[in-house]
Amino acid sequence: MTEFWGAVHLIRHPGLDPGSRFFFSHLMRGEDRGGWLYIMADRYRGTMYVGVTADIRSRVHQHRTGHGSDFCHRYGLVWADHTPLITDAIAHEKRLKRWRRAWKFDLIERANPEWHDLFYDLA
Repeated sequence: MTEFWGAVHLIRHPGLDPGSRFFFSHLMRGEDRGGWLYIMADRYRGTMYVGVTADIRSRVHQHRTGHGSDFCHRYGLVWADHTPLITDAIAHEKRLKRWRRAWKFDLIERANPEWHDLFYDLA
């Protein structure tokens, strides 16, 4: 669901609630650093987690240390894509979560055929 708030078009997401600190500190001042859409997996073609974040290094570290989502604390980062706007990453995340598993496998394997953990490749 989308809504309009002032002149800003929002995609309904907890981090984009007009009352949230994120909304005012980044979007209202025009300091959007973009967003990362990412996929983590427990093994080759195993269970996958699709997420979005503004800071990929910190978010994956949070996953691995059990902060935030404990669901994938042992998962590896197998795919990531940066977008100029966090709202674009959120919209893509919503679409990607509806994709069939085979489509996600194809997406990952085009960029990372061996499903290596890409976390250590982040500069």
